[in-house]
Amino acid sequence: MLFQVEMTVMIPADMPAETAAEIKAREKDYAQELQRSGIWRHIWRHAGAYKNTSIFDCRDNQHLHDVLTGLPLFPYMQIDVTPICRHPSSIREDDR
Repeated sequence: MLFQVEMTVMIPADMPAETAAEIKAREKDYAQELQRSGIWRHIWRHAGAYKNTSIFDCRDNQHLHDVLTGLPLFPYMQIDVTPICRHPSSIREDDR
């Protein structure tokens, strides 16, 4: 199942810089692992904001939930999820 996920990151201003850097490093590693596995299919940054729009390919809603709650930055995110599906006019064979 495909999901469009918008994530807005809101790290507390009083979080120590070293703590924030460590969380961001773990986030990057986890995100890149998910991309390599094909679960996190696309990621785009929103210009001028600490926000992204991503496409996830998960087995079901629970799988997506597990993936998102595994993000190290999850406690500091607002997340909006939209289930999506292949458009009948798409010429892309890998859109499911």
